[in-house]
Amino acid sequence: MKMAIYGYGNLGRGVECALRQAPDARLTGIYTRRPPETVTPVFDTPVYHIDDLPAHRDEIDVLILCGGSATDLPRMTPDMARLFNVVDSYDTHATIPTHFANVDAAAKEGGTVALISAGWDPGMFSLNRLYASAVLPEGRDYTFWGRGVSQGHSDAIRRIDGVVDARQYTVPIQAALEAVRSGANPDLTTRQKHLRECYVVAAEGADTARIEREIKTMPNYFADYDTTVTFITPEEMQRDHAGIPHGGFVIRTGVTGAVGEHKHTIEYSLKLDSNPEFTASVLVAYARAVYKAYCRGEKGCKTVFDIPPADLSPLSAGELRRTML
Repeated sequence: MKMAIYGYGNLGRGVECALRQAPDARLTGIYTRRPPETVTPVFDTPVYHIDDLPAHRDEIDVLILCGGSATDLPRMTPDMARLFNVVDSYDTHATIPTHFANVDAAAKEGGTVALISAGWDPGMFSLNRLYASAVLPEGRDYTFWGRGVSQGHSDAIRRIDGVVDARQYTVPIQAALEAVRSGANPDLTTRQKHLRECYVVAAEGADTARIEREIKTMPNYFADYDTTVTFITPEEMQRDHAGIPHGGFVIRTGVTGAVGEHKHTIEYSLKLDSNPEFTASVLVAYARAVYKAYCRGEKGCKTVFDIPPADLSPLSAGELRRTML
């Protein structure tokens, strides 16, 4: 499979590394909006300007999109799906149906396959919510994220005028997590499950009160949470917040039996040293599935719910049955 990367930040670098571990894939290029000579890849991957993409269509089976969900992917994914098979990590849960509809129309127009929202949430967590609710239909779902750095939320802060750099930590409220694990089945609001901690480097002379207000009132990102904003120096950012860890839990509590007398808990958890590198690894697995779907003649937009598990693996059906079933 001939793969290419559009966008070269933390996620793009992660995809470049993940593709080195894919035995059935080859990275043909990195495409960027920046001057290519200013981009230094991890390996010896050729770097091109985004304007060169149409001329390289024959060199790309799947284009892996590494933009941000706040402003990049809503435009980038439909535009690219008209020309290429694509996969993205769009993670604004509330607007996934709109994004899907826009990308589906573009992919059908272009005769391509596009997969959106591949990552760990949405993505791997979504699958586990589906599996657990199917197995335990009488029950409740709970999802907790963190403590860790959210790439999408950090990117959304960096888009605010006057912000030089930012890290946003999602922090589970421990009392809520313990109540769920105890089987108490609590009713929890969004605000009762998580805190959001924001560390921001502001430009010299920037209106920090305005920046804080814009963060705390941002819909789909911060407005529904108790959010703290701390302004720090670039040196403090580099010293204290250089890493990008994350993780979380999907928990399903349910009952079985004639009168629901037996209780069960399904828990799936992730602990990630590098949020972007893990997300990149998910993107590469789903890029493989996109390629397989295209080779079968499929068209249009898909999500992780539409992909057979075997399509994620480089192993054959027989090897999967022998080694993993």
